[in-house]
Amino acid sequence: MADTTEYDLIVIGGGPAGYAGAIRAGQLGKKVACIELERAGGTCLNWGCIPTKALLKSAELYQKMKKAEAYGLTVKEVGFDFARVMDRSRSVAGQMAKGVEFLFRKNKVDYVPGAGQVSAPGMVSITQGEQKGKFLRAKNILVATGCRMRRIPGLDVDGVRVMTSREALASKVFPKSILVVGAGAIGVEFAYFYNAFGSKVTLVEMLPQILPVEDEEVSRTLHRSFERQGITIHVSTKCENFRVGKDSVTVDLVAGESKTTVEAEVVLSAIGVVANIEGVFAPALKPELERNFLKVGDDYQTSITGIYGAGDIIGPPWLAHVATYEAVNAVNGMFGHGRPKRVKDFPGCTYCQPQVASTGLTEKAAREKGLAIKVGKFPFTASGKAVASADTEGFVKVISDAATGEIYGAHIIGAEATELIAEYGLAVELEATVEEIHQTIHAHPTLSEAVMEASAATSGESIHI
Repeated sequence: MADTTEYDLIVIGGGPAGYAGAIRAGQLGKKVACIELERAGGTCLNWGCIPTKALLKSAELYQKMKKAEAYGLTVKEVGFDFARVMDRSRSVAGQMAKGVEFLFRKNKVDYVPGAGQVSAPGMVSITQGEQKGKFLRAKNILVATGCRMRRIPGLDVDGVRVMTSREALASKVFPKSILVVGAGAIGVEFAYFYNAFGSKVTLVEMLPQILPVEDEEVSRTLHRSFERQGITIHVSTKCENFRVGKDSVTVDLVAGESKTTVEAEVVLSAIGVVANIEGVFAPALKPELERNFLKVGDDYQTSITGIYGAGDIIGPPWLAHVATYEAVNAVNGMFGHGRPKRVKDFPGCTYCQPQVASTGLTEKAAREKGLAIKVGKFPFTASGKAVASADTEGFVKVISDAATGEIYGAHIIGAEATELIAEYGLAVELEATVEEIHQTIHAHPTLSEAVMEASAATSGESIHI
C-alpha cells in the first residue's frame, strides 16, 4: 500500500455496522477500506453477542440434560468443564471472524488491522498497527467505532475480582458466587449463564424491574422465573461502598432506608456502555455530539460533510442488527442507491431461559400515550408444541389499535422467543393487522401458532384458551 491510497469509502470500525457498511459498498462496486483495531467482526462478534450465545447454549443444554428424566431419558451423570465451555465460545467467535474476513475478500474490501483517525475531511491516518503512519483518502468516511462496557465508578476492573462482560468472556475460572450489577440484557444473560452452572448469583438493578425496557408483565414473569431458578434479585437497589479483597468483593446494597451487605467472589459490571469516540477524530475536528455520541442527520451524515456515523457510536438502541441496518442505509444513501432510512421499528432480544423478545410499544407506553388498544395474550401452556417439548413457560402478548387492529407492540417470553418475534416485525413493516396474522394459517404443531393465537385473542377468537 502506498503512503496515501485513494478510496471511495473508508470505514473505521469492523463490527456489525462497519463490516456491513464496507461489504455493502463493495457490492455496489466501490473501492473500500475497513480499519479494525482488533479483529473483523468487532466487539459483537468477538466479545459480545456471538460468544455469549455460545455460552448460553452450553448452559441451556446442561440444564436440559439435568432434566432428562422429564423426557423419558436416563442420564447417569451430568457434569461440565468450565474451561472447555469458554474455549468453545472463543472458537465460535474465531470461526465467525474468519467468515467476515472471507466476505471482505469476496467483496474486494481492503481489510486494515489497526486504528484509524479522521485527520481531516476526506483523510484518515492509521495510528496503530503494521501500517501506522499511512494515510487513506476518500470522499466518504463512515465512523462505526461502537461502544465499550461502562465501568463502575471507583472500581478498577482487574479481570479476577471485578469484570465487565469482556473479561468474563476471557476467564476460564468458574466463580462459586457472583454479583451482577445491572439487569439489562447483558446482565440478565450472564446471571442466567452462571446460575445454570451452579454459581450463587445475585442480580442488582437500580430501576424497579429487571429488563427495564421490556413490558412490565414480561419482566415480572422473568423475575419470578429467575427466582425459581435460584437467582437472588434486588430491584430499586443501589450498590455502594465496594470493598475488593484477596478472595472476594463486599458491597452494600441500598434500597430506600434498607441496607444489606453482600459478598461474592466476583463482581460483573453490566451497567451500560460508553462510546468509543476518543482518538477517532483529530483535535482540530469537532463533529457535533449528543450525550457523547456522534450526532447524525437523516442521511447518517455528521455535522462534517462527507463524514458519516452508524451503529452504537450514534447512540441507542445499542443492538447489532440495528447497527447493520444503519450502516447499510448510510452506504446506500451516500452512493445514491435509494433514500436512506432511519431506524423506526426493531426487535429487542434477551437470550436467557426463558427467552425474551419484543418490538414496538409496551402496554404501559401505549396507555400512557392515550391510545385506544386491545391486548391479546396466549400462554405457552396452551401450545401443543410447547407442551410436547416441555417448554411451557411464558406467553405471547400483542398490543393493537382497538379500531383498526394495527400492531403497536408485541412481547414474547418463552422458548424461541427471539426467533418468533420476527413475524411481528414483518407484520409491523408491512402494516399488517392482528386480524391478518390470525387469518394466516400457521403449521400445527408449532410454537409460532402462539403468535397467531395471541393475535386472535385481541378479539376473543383464540381457539385454545
